[in-house]
Amino acid sequence: MSAEPAPAAAAAAPEQTPEPPAGGGEPAEHRALVLTGFGGYEKVKVQTRRGGGPRPGEVSVRVRACGLNFADLLARQGLYDRLPPLPVCPGMECAGTVCALGDDVRDRQVGDKVMVLARSGLWQEVVNVPAVQTFLMPEGMSFEEGAALLVNYITAYMILFDFGNLRPNQSILIHMAAGGVGTAAIQLCKTVENVTIFGTASASKHDSLKESGVAHPIDYRTMDYAEEVRKISPKGVDIVLDPLGGSDTSKAFHLLKPMGKLITYGVANVLTGQKKNLMAMAKTWWNQFSINALQLLHHNKAVCGYYLGCMEEEVELIGGVVAKLISLYSQGKIKPKIDSVWPFDQVADAMRQMQEKKNIGKVILVPEAPKEEAKKEEN
Repeated sequence: MSAEPAPAAAAAAPEQTPEPPAGGGEPAEHRALVLTGFGGYEKVKVQTRRGGGPRPGEVSVRVRACGLNFADLLARQGLYDRLPPLPVCPGMECAGTVCALGDDVRDRQVGDKVMVLARSGLWQEVVNVPAVQTFLMPEGMSFEEGAALLVNYITAYMILFDFGNLRPNQSILIHMAAGGVGTAAIQLCKTVENVTIFGTASASKHDSLKESGVAHPIDYRTMDYAEEVRKISPKGVDIVLDPLGGSDTSKAFHLLKPMGKLITYGVANVLTGQKKNLMAMAKTWWNQFSINALQLLHHNKAVCGYYLGCMEEEVELIGGVVAKLISLYSQGKIKPKIDSVWPFDQVADAMRQMQEKKNIGKVILVPEAPKEEAKKEEN
């Protein structure tokens, strides 16, 4: 599953108790966001931690920006199965500057600007991570963009091109089109000639979707999106990206043209409020789509499942995708869309922004308040 609508991450979480600094001395303190229990927004708190230097093969990164993903919302409710035991620091992606090198690290230097991908543990001012989990930021990329690229764009790229085999003149339905994965998928679709994009989002986001390249925005709150797609394309679409789960997966399958592909990568329908909703969970799983291989033969359709969190061992595969994304960024073909930037102290507001689906693009967390906001608070 993915960042926006479902659990998403790659690579093991950073160690919570790093080695003491070389030469002795008291480890330095730093601030971190810590999930102290499962439940509402108040369960994520700013705490002070003591860290040390990087172990062999690791680098220390001074974090400048962190990505907020849908999986982080699921984790807060206890619905993310790859989260270490509580209390735990969440966070699957960040961007910052390398500030120390462990032994045996040869391909990173102090001062390098990097993006970091991990299972969890990155919502901190300083993190120690294996060097192989870091990726050099391209020229001109901001830290906020770096924190917005990895989870959403890796997910969008792999489900579109590796599973979806998107080609010119095809059509696609993108659910949650204004979210992190949605905006990434739209941009990547625009790198292929003459792709017709249907996108679901609330009506207030339709102008933005049209500007980004969605030919047919659909208000899922007031319309039956399947009927709306059929009005415009009676045969359906070639690809459906499904982060919703439950009955929506069945609707997606039946919207496919012959030789169409359904890629499911999340269960956003289980998230209905601040705390775990057992009724929503039961409804989603009861209505979950199921099909056997013989039925697929008769339908001439494909069903694929994607979960970035289970690819932590696929270092070369993920690295290859990141290299392609960095190339597209450098060519100006993709650019992470930042919805809003929130300091650690306002993490509850940041989570609310995403959970209430107010965001258009990526929600970013930063250790300190942006300069403009800090000045306002002083005045």
